[in-house]
Amino acid sequence: MDAVVLVGGFGTRLRPLTLTRPKQMLPVVDRPMIEHVVGRLGEQGVTRAVLSLGYRPDAFEAAYPRGRCAGVELFYAVEPEPLDTAGAIGFAARTAGVHDTFAAVNGDVISDFPLADLLGAHRAQGAAATIALTPVEDPSRYGVVRCDPDGRVRAFVEKPPPGRSPSRWINAGMYVLDPSVLDLIPENRPASIERDTFPALVEKGSLRAVAHDGFWIDAGTPAAYLQAQLALSGGGWIHPQARIDQRAEVRRSVVMQGAVVGPGASVADSVLLPGARVSAGAAVERSVVGFRAEVGAGARLCDFSVVGDDARIPTAAVLSNERVPVSG
Repeated sequence: MDAVVLVGGFGTRLRPLTLTRPKQMLPVVDRPMIEHVVGRLGEQGVTRAVLSLGYRPDAFEAAYPRGRCAGVELFYAVEPEPLDTAGAIGFAARTAGVHDTFAAVNGDVISDFPLADLLGAHRAQGAAATIALTPVEDPSRYGVVRCDPDGRVRAFVEKPPPGRSPSRWINAGMYVLDPSVLDLIPENRPASIERDTFPALVEKGSLRAVAHDGFWIDAGTPAAYLQAQLALSGGGWIHPQARIDQRAEVRRSVVMQGAVVGPGASVADSVLLPGARVSAGAAVERSVVGFRAEVGAGARLCDFSVVGDDARIPTAAVLSNERVPVSG
């Protein structure tokens, strides 16, 4: 089975970490995010992942020069211009020669959703498209789905205003699609699967949904990126080649290869990417420190601050929910 994996976005919510790399190439614990996504697909029977690429396709090609990722064959489909979600799926499927029922997934969603359940419901109900649903507390950031008890989708509302959502069940970013859906997607121009394709399928009565209240994280924000790290590491992980001073304190954090935590420093509910350095007496709480970045002595980071690659936080500086360097 083929799966189209959407990895073409700019990752603006995770800047400055994504200024030089796609967000799916950011490490989550011990491997890039894309390997968690593709590896899970491979475990469920997907034999080829068609990567729908846009921003920095060279990063994927350099990381997987033999065209395999987590044991799954890769096909690279590089968009000539941003085509939005449906446009990207259509372009990738046509470029890769996909002719049978296929899966499509967002490349920044990590979940335990059973693809077999989605595929089984899709075939049993004769749907043109079947989407996975997951419940969230605040559905205003997502595409909200209202459906009948038998799974027929009645309405698809993209990002409803807070407090006005028709349900808590949202589009989980995993779909099973028949090739006929490609006929609804225009070629070579942008189209949204949430705003264009799915509403058209609702009108035809051919969109179904399967709900699953399991593990699901959209790892595209600093808070969610931290959540994914802690969840997949079992509450924290320190690479064998990281250096933690015996007078430092590290709690519920992921400390990656080559990272250093100095004497008297504390790191809590945070992520230190490879080569990051937290100097003596500094404190890092609920924040991400990028590749080879340095937090100066006595400095304090908190509330989902993000420090980009090779950045330097001055001695005794205080950052709360800030990005360094600042990017547009």
